[in-house]
Amino acid sequence: MPDWLLYTGSRRTHDGIERLPPPPPWRAFDGEPVLPTPPGGSGNEHQAKTYRPSDDAVQQVNAALYLRRPLLVTGPPGTGKSTLAYAVAHELGLGPVLHWPITSRTTLRDGLYQYDPLTRLYAAQREDAPADEDIGRYIRLGPLGTALLPYGRPRVLLVDEIDKSDIDLPNDLLTIFEKGEYELPELTRRAEPTAEVMTADGPGSRVTVKAGTVRCNAFPLVVMTSNGEREFPPAFLRRCVTVELRQPSGEAELSAIVREHLGPLADRSDDLVRRFFERSSSGTLATDQLLNAVYLCRHADTEDRRALADRIMPYLTGPVDDD
Repeated sequence: MPDWLLYTGSRRTHDGIERLPPPPPWRAFDGEPVLPTPPGGSGNEHQAKTYRPSDDAVQQVNAALYLRRPLLVTGPPGTGKSTLAYAVAHELGLGPVLHWPITSRTTLRDGLYQYDPLTRLYAAQREDAPADEDIGRYIRLGPLGTALLPYGRPRVLLVDEIDKSDIDLPNDLLTIFEKGEYELPELTRRAEPTAEVMTADGPGSRVTVKAGTVRCNAFPLVVMTSNGEREFPPAFLRRCVTVELRQPSGEAELSAIVREHLGPLADRSDDLVRRFFERSSSGTLATDQLLNAVYLCRHADTEDRRALADRIMPYLTGPVDDD
């Protein structure tokens, strides 16, 4: 692999992120105080250690890291779009992936932070309530809000299925990605706009936010996945690094994926791999369907493996009419 690659797809954790050069002048951020990377693995170690990225995916991940730009990952179901985020976090030792699943009702505020005013009100009405209230107990940063904290190394943020979002969300994200910061109005309106707030990293994880503003130091690696259910605005696309993942191109490549995931259980699975390719010519199938079929056929007491596999691998979009 060329020396400029930090993420190589080796699936072995290393300190290559230390070679990341300073950002372009127009993508430099200076949030403080600089925070250490949270301990722990990526959050999905099996997927991270078995993922086999394409050369194109490796190149584009590195481009996103160098340019401090979001990575938009497209492709059919089962090609590893979400898994790519965990694979990068695992190899580069970037800590747990921050996962933000998107629905049609998701707003920018959902990703940044949540504020619980009702619980705060009830607490203030107690007779033993302290005069100097800890407002940080009622603010929890979301996955996006946590990723933008001033970490010394980039956090990995997985924005899953952004094509399912409301039409305004991609444009709303542009401002956040360009500025690398956001405000918490509940803090900026206070006489003392500094508080220790909760983060998306789990119970007990709190950080100090000063002046009611969060500003990143190392821009996060934002991996946004899309199944192609909608088009994105040109302004959004030109600010992203893009990569399209494809299904395995042949039986040998797919068999290697099966062996990575299932080890000895993948023995004598060539007939199921072949059947997967036969069926995929008539409709959309996902690789994880094949993994399920191989696993089940190794444990099920049946002589008709093909019929069982077909039931476990239904078409995702319906068969294509040969006519």
